[in-house]
Amino acid sequence: MNAMSQMGDVSNRYRAIFISDVHLGTRGCKAQYLLDFLKANDADYIYLVGDIIDCWRLSKGWYWPQSHNDVVQKLLRKARKGTHVVYVPGNHDEPLRDYDDHAFGDVRVMNEATHVTADGRRLLIIHGDAFDGIVRYAPWLAKLGDSAYTAALALNHWFNRARVAFGYPYWSLSAWLKSRVKDAVKFIGDFEHTVAAEAQRRGFDGVVCGHIHQAALKEIDGILYANDGDWVESCTALVEHRDGRLEIIEWARQRQLSMLPPTSSSSSVAAPVAAE
Repeated sequence: MNAMSQMGDVSNRYRAIFISDVHLGTRGCKAQYLLDFLKANDADYIYLVGDIIDCWRLSKGWYWPQSHNDVVQKLLRKARKGTHVVYVPGNHDEPLRDYDDHAFGDVRVMNEATHVTADGRRLLIIHGDAFDGIVRYAPWLAKLGDSAYTAALALNHWFNRARVAFGYPYWSLSAWLKSRVKDAVKFIGDFEHTVAAEAQRRGFDGVVCGHIHQAALKEIDGILYANDGDWVESCTALVEHRDGRLEIIEWARQRQLSMLPPTSSSSSVAAPVAAE
């Protein structure tokens, strides 16, 4: 975390921040980078667009370092200070969907939400797993794929340690596979068009989602499609400026942070976060 400690806090205040696919409770989560982002940026609205806590992984074994605790506490603190924090659960934190339209402290859980931008556009906010045929119709296959993805991340970790040792920069194996494998590219394209079509069918001007770990901001058939990416591989967030303009923030690249996790401070396990 030296790169972060050398830079002062950037005090940016946006109208809205959208974050998804943090996967707290997994070793691949870049919680310390997200904490750095949350310290340096604030907003009137923060939307947590699913897969914030990875219940799938936690059900197989407890992993909760202090940095994961810190992210939760930071979000709760922002909510207490007046930020409207809305949690839209995804498939990895699906148990929270049973609490639709309930508030936990100052955080409201909603299975889907609507956000109106400063320039008047109505955006549908969903995680997006409902439009993933594998998750919807073959959940056992989705969980098998999740295990394979976790293994790929572990392989990617050690591969990049070797690259750095030889003076090469970080390189994402999984991102490369997504961009090169024909079926993965087709899946992403189909997903984007299907989600945009649903927003159009329901009379929205656009949609904000996550799920596929692929940040994007584009127009599809006259509908705004915004995917805020993830905090496992890319460390990206979607932000709305005061004038309604939307932007993808690539935090690791902006702060020049190594995508390789620290070897020491992240290993200590903290107690679970108390409900607030």
